[in-house]
Amino acid sequence: MDWNSVTLLPWDLILEILGFTTGLLYIWWEYHADTRLWIVSMIMPFISVWLYLDKGLYADFAINIYYFLIAVYGYIVWSRHPGKKSENGLPIRHLTIPVAFCSLAGFIALWTLLYCVLEYLTDSTVPVADAFTTALSIVGMWLLAKKYIEQWIAWIAVDAVCVGLYIYKGIYLYATLYLIYTVIAFFGYFKWKRLMKQQ
Repeated sequence: MDWNSVTLLPWDLILEILGFTTGLLYIWWEYHADTRLWIVSMIMPFISVWLYLDKGLYADFAINIYYFLIAVYGYIVWSRHPGKKSENGLPIRHLTIPVAFCSLAGFIALWTLLYCVLEYLTDSTVPVADAFTTALSIVGMWLLAKKYIEQWIAWIAVDAVCVGLYIYKGIYLYATLYLIYTVIAFFGYFKWKRLMKQQ
């Protein structure tokens, strides 16, 4: 057998497959408001950083450091929240008006800042979309860590934009994953509404 003729899977495809499978597990546990989603969230950044860097998605690359830290925080908050007992420690709840306003303001500020960094300090070909998904993901992960039901609305927007962004960048498995995320985020909102009534 001529081992030189054996074609190995490209490293970026292996990372895509790993990211795709862990991403499905993550969204399944998020849909069910299961604390184990944070364990997967601690693993996923290590898979994604190399892929994003290779594809020139610099903001998505950088946000994975935040993803890891917020995953640790989210796990602690969900599983050990004092004084509010539910199946997973912290109950599902709605945003208050002040929190919603601060979240929106934070998103706009982050989007603007990230766009300027990507546009003027990198060779990014998609600064607007990359900055948008990154800024809204930062806010969305914080909303998820606090178990606000409106986090699903943020993810619907992020996931839908990511589908187009990843198709444009040729990351087709991730585009498929985010298409699945978009659909699940829509149904996830209503799932969490039902879970809120059962708490």
